Amino acid sequence: MTSKRNILVTSALPYANGPIHLGHLVEYIQTDIWARFQRLRDNSCYYVCADDAHGTPIMLRARQDGITPEALIAATQKEHEADFADFLVDFDNYYSTHSEENKDFASSIYLKLREEGHIHTKTIKQAYDPEAEMFLPDRFIKGTCPKCGADDQYGDNCEVCGATYDPTELKNPVSAVSGATPVEKDSEQYFFKLSDFSEMLQQWLKEGHVQSEVANKLDEWFEEGLKDWDISRNAPYWGFEIPDAPGKYFYVWMDAPMGYMASFKNFCDKNDINFDDYWAADSKNELYHFIGKDIARFHTLFWPAVLDGAGYRKPTAVFCHGFLTVNGQKMSKSRGTFIKARTYLDNLNPEYLRYYYTAKLSSGVDDIDLNLEDFMQRVNSDLVGKVVNIASRCAGFITKKFDKQLSAELPEPELYDDIVAAGEQIAEHFENREYNKAVREIMAQADKANVYIDENKPWVLIKEEGREDEVQKICTQGLNMFRLLMTYLKPILPATAEKSEAFLNTKLKWASISQPLLSHEINKFKPLLTRIEKEQIEAMTDASTENMPTQEETLTGPLADDPIADEISFDDFARIDLRIAKIVKAEHVEGADKLLQLTLDIGGITKNVFAGIKSAYSPEDLEGKLTVMVANLAPRKMRFGLSEGMVLAAGPGGKDLFILSPDDGAAPGMKVK
Repeated sequence: MTSKRNILVTSALPYANGPIHLGHLVEYIQTDIWARFQRLRDNSCYYVCADDAHGTPIMLRARQDGITPEALIAATQKEHEADFADFLVDFDNYYSTHSEENKDFASSIYLKLREEGHIHTKTIKQAYDPEAEMFLPDRFIKGTCPKCGADDQYGDNCEVCGATYDPTELKNPVSAVSGATPVEKDSEQYFFKLSDFSEMLQQWLKEGHVQSEVANKLDEWFEEGLKDWDISRNAPYWGFEIPDAPGKYFYVWMDAPMGYMASFKNFCDKNDINFDDYWAADSKNELYHFIGKDIARFHTLFWPAVLDGAGYRKPTAVFCHGFLTVNGQKMSKSRGTFIKARTYLDNLNPEYLRYYYTAKLSSGVDDIDLNLEDFMQRVNSDLVGKVVNIASRCAGFITKKFDKQLSAELPEPELYDDIVAAGEQIAEHFENREYNKAVREIMAQADKANVYIDENKPWVLIKEEGREDEVQKICTQGLNMFRLLMTYLKPILPATAEKSEAFLNTKLKWASISQPLLSHEINKFKPLLTRIEKEQIEAMTDASTENMPTQEETLTGPLADDPIADEISFDDFARIDLRIAKIVKAEHVEGADKLLQLTLDIGGITKNVFAGIKSAYSPEDLEGKLTVMVANLAPRKMRFGLSEGMVLAAGPGGKDLFILSPDDGAAPGMKVK
């Protein structure tokens, strides 16, 4: 018997100026499943997180909304916590980096680093916005990458070639705050001597604390030589002021990881737990960070160096994951695939997404794809068609014919033992974060259980005189196999597991799987999961198309309200067939706030189009008018019907949208050039 492990787990801190979306949830669901699995195996596992509540974007967003930063981060945290709770992400503590605990850690760690000689100051040239009259954080400068020449890149790294650089190296820089061209201005800043820890970090990385893909990528940093890390920002800045440095604030990435410590300290103080047992330099307990691959360098270079320099322990491991694509592409407003957590929850069961992500996730850093058609088919086939189906096929016989009593023995104990034995391989997959392999093994066992029931046909035997005892045993075997499967699935489907526990009248415990339920009374079976219908997914994507937030919510100026879409080539544009169309009929669309249904004549051909112009026109005003439509756009099935094109309108939006009036020079079907 292995000894009980003491584990602390964290996820990256979501930024406190926007909603949670399905891309974020890859990480929190992955972490939650791992923490739940550890608890199911009788280990002690705490899971803490917090909102990342500092930095210029929050300051500017609050100013834009006419509220204080405190009000913004409080409202955002409330939304985040509700979304996580409804996705069954079970934090032991969810906190904020804007807390007294985090302020104490930021100050004490900084002072310790300074005392040990790891902090120094130097005057550098920084980008300054002459219109906004402020120094610009890296992410608020955009321009051309100095390494590969890619346009529209941030001031700290290129998303095309992966290069990192100083904002002053960016070509053709533009302030994302005002649109002005930044100027260089001298500024004294505080630096952390990352190079002091080069040898320690290389050794730590070789010891397997990060995935091999991440370690290989980090080798590039050591080849170039570790640079000192700028940990300060000038006022105005939303964050903690640096001790003994008026007007200087900790860069958000300095105090953000300390939010893990602050959240856990807050939890410890409320639950009489010794904080040092987990964070002291000589701690034997385990500490794991789950993060996205885009922030690997902060967690695998800067963070362990800061911890080491301040006398704390380093992470046992940092687990990086990839990004989410939807239907094989980046999440998109126009395609309705930039889906907020709340929009999903308004339409679908959260456990469906938990299961689908689990079926896709591995221990590597590869991206995963949410293919909505495959998502529907896989959930319906696996969860409803295979797992829940076992219980629904067997429960009725036990309830109605045998007074809810399971038999005293299993007809095929060897089959039961086979599924029990598979648990060790499943557990190993969970432990190693090879979730996709765990799911494949669980479903292989579900197939065995279904084959057994299909071959023994209790619904046929129950009609034959004198065979009731066989039916009771067959259904007892089936329900015990269902119990095993739901125990294995409990970290993924906690709500369905809880309903299964009520039905089976027992707790699902990994330690109990070797002992079947015999001569045991169950409760009446109630449906556990229902099939996903295509209409639910369409409603979700329709709602996402209408409610997509701006691309960069924290910006001001025209591009903040209407960000420019990805570039297309001239050949792409040339394929668009624009035609004059006459609006023959216009109608309200029941249940739609923004849409009108238009019947369009494009020279003898009639098209049905749903157009979001209700705010500017009533149906009776439109009939007889001309408009321009994209005639060769692929039809799109919407909740309200099939839309066979798109009409074009000009104007700033709202009531100010304009289409064509009848004109002698234009006729339906004419091509627009």
